[in-house]
Amino acid sequence: MRILIADDHGLVREMMAALLELDGGMRVIQCDSHTAAMTEMQRAGPFELVLLDYMMPGMEGLNGLQAALDLAGGNPVALMSGIADRAVAEAALAAGAAGFVPKTMTARSLVNAVKFMAMGETYAPHDFLSANDVPTERHLLTPRERQVLQGLTEGKSNKEIARDHEIQEVTVKLHVKTLCRKLGARNRTQAAMMARDRSLI
Repeated sequence: MRILIADDHGLVREMMAALLELDGGMRVIQCDSHTAAMTEMQRAGPFELVLLDYMMPGMEGLNGLQAALDLAGGNPVALMSGIADRAVAEAALAAGAAGFVPKTMTARSLVNAVKFMAMGETYAPHDFLSANDVPTERHLLTPRERQVLQGLTEGKSNKEIARDHEIQEVTVKLHVKTLCRKLGARNRTQAAMMARDRSLI
């Protein structure tokens, strides 16, 4: 799996690359600006995932994200930042980003988030997006999570849900785990019951 990381902070970029290579078994290409990332995408793309720092030179906010999406050939592009707020994250996701990665994430969470996005799923950190707000539970669920939750309420297995939506079974397992955490459910059965009781589907 080839990943492109673009960040003007060398230490941060190199630490992330080392982590993904050692713990995630990925091959990481590094760039220090948006311009360099665009050049690398044209030269060596497509990549399984492109990670762009929101504040690096040349980004110009979400314009840089859109430029990368145009070059990605349909592959996922995500934003990462240490200072961007919830509004930026939501705008990026609405613009087509595969996810938003806070630089405050733990090492393990970062590797899992990158793998998740590289599989074509959307990563939206629940704690970050729900900070300073009291949104409805339905608002906190991604479209894919609602699809999986629907399958759970119908008593379907992970394999059946995966087949219904043409995704990998391991992806369904990740969604079930996330759903249980978001809903405060102990297991998939309780998650399904809570979904029906709270009209989340």
